Amino acid sequence: MGKLKLRPWDSAEHLKTIEDVALYLDACLEEGDPVLITSALGVIARARGMVRLSSDMGHSGESNPNFATVMKVIRALGFRLHVESMRG
Repeated sequence: MGKLKLRPWDSAEHLKTIEDVALYLDACLEEGDPVLITSALGVIARARGMVRLSSDMGHSGESNPNFATVMKVIRALGFRLHVESMRG
């Protein structure tokens, strides 16, 4: 049996449609982890060919952009945030 060749998972490769992107970002927002959200925005930017935006977000999760930066990136990606009550 030959060796199995594996490569690292890259979420950006699976974000083909705007719906894919929206569902991915929504799932990350639901987790409530700021590092995950920041990383997700970087992944989305990379998936959409926005390399500069991706590096600004620090898609490795190591940077900590302020909320104003996060909002600018969300707008640049063509999204907006909204709030939904967690109460029934």
